[in-house]
Amino acid sequence: MRVWLPYDTVPEALTRLGPLPDGIELDVLTPGAAPATGAADVEYIGLPNSGALQAWAALTPTPLPNLRWLQLASAGFEHILDKVPAAVGVCNAAGVHDTGTAELALGLALASLRRIDRAAVDRLSERFDQASADSLADTRVLIVGYGRIGAAIERRLAGFEVASVTRVARTPRTDPVVHAVAELPDLVGQADVIFIALPGSPDTRHLVDARLLARMADRTLIVNVGRGVVIDTAALVAENGRIRAALDVTDPEPLPAGHPLWTAPWVTLTPHVGGLIGAFNPRYDALIRTQLARLAAGQPPLNIVRSPS
Repeated sequence: MRVWLPYDTVPEALTRLGPLPDGIELDVLTPGAAPATGAADVEYIGLPNSGALQAWAALTPTPLPNLRWLQLASAGFEHILDKVPAAVGVCNAAGVHDTGTAELALGLALASLRRIDRAAVDRLSERFDQASADSLADTRVLIVGYGRIGAAIERRLAGFEVASVTRVARTPRTDPVVHAVAELPDLVGQADVIFIALPGSPDTRHLVDARLLARMADRTLIVNVGRGVVIDTAALVAENGRIRAALDVTDPEPLPAGHPLWTAPWVTLTPHVGGLIGAFNPRYDALIRTQLARLAAGQPPLNIVRSPS
């Protein structure tokens, strides 16, 4: 079985992955082009974490008649699924980004609540402002998108003495109690901090719209580490600071020059970097290692988000 993997050289790949299972032949997938050989029989391709769409687009002019599986380095897959032929199965990197994204979610919340972002700006003008700030302690937290990342956020909240945690997901359940998305209008008004960890889809697009924002209490903080399209950006801007936001993802993304979110004092921004941490490489390596072992053993890979037709 021939595989193409996102490493700079074959020796680097072997150093990071260790010995390959019997029957696996490896080529490296360098940015911008397919490997010089092997297109006719490659069966598994692993995409890089950054520039996955560009990497896949660079491959599409090349006939890949035996490609069976495309491995994403992201947990999200909606951005690429419709660009991959139905005959090719798609696997995501569920679990690889849980830690980094959950860490950033709490970092964004703390930066906004404790005014750390404002202090960083004040430092440039040597301004010493001891304004009072908020904290996570004693807050009522709502996690919207209680999957692996949502659960990782809750685990990291354990030491911050929050007053309560309420969970919402597209699939409600009872252990622990997870509410349905349809209950959001009745829940958002009871939250001080709302973490969003939902994927982007037709069902989640503009879930947080003007009507839902209107039900939130003044100074509610929304932390979005899911997808930017979950929030109606125009509706959020129209709140003009009544609702605060800490966003790793936006709609549009990246924000164009002059967009009001760049300069709004009630917004904390990071440039979609939830999974861009040092722990990513060894965790993605471990996933690829597992996938190759399963494929070599005749087993299906993990994290299938769409099976090949």
